[in-house]
Amino acid sequence: MIEAIFVSKKPREPLQRVEEVQVVAGAGITGDRYFRKRRHPGQNITFIASESIEQYNRDYGQSINLDATRRNVLTRGIDLNALVGKEFAIGTTLFRGVELCEPCSVLGRLLENSSITPMEVIKAFYNKGGLRADIVDGGILRTGMKINVTDNKNRVEK
Repeated sequence: MIEAIFVSKKPREPLQRVEEVQVVAGAGITGDRYFRKRRHPGQNITFIASESIEQYNRDYGQSINLDATRRNVLTRGIDLNALVGKEFAIGTTLFRGVELCEPCSVLGRLLENSSITPMEVIKAFYNKGGLRADIVDGGILRTGMKINVTDNKNRVEK
């Protein structure tokens, strides 16, 4: 399910937590810094599991905020890595998982401090940095909505 949603009007500005956003097929999140700036597949929207942030904080003695990874949608109870190459729905909105949102040097620099280096940050979020996705059919996303994954024959809500 969706735990939180974050947007920023301009690059490098702090993310703002919102309860609801409109997403547009092929364009992204209305009002977000990357809206209509897609250059490659997977640049419409990003997801990260709250469990990844919690594990990072626990394993590395950190206390980063939920928006610190600068991903748009914070989820709970879903294996985002398993969605690469698959379609999934949130309400009437349809997404296609494109690739893992692996950590980069920017994230390393953002989260580094006196007890953790940028490289340690990158290693900590490797294969846990979230998912890049394209929006296939637009709609509205709200905090608390379930994520529906089709597993061949059954639809599973998470």
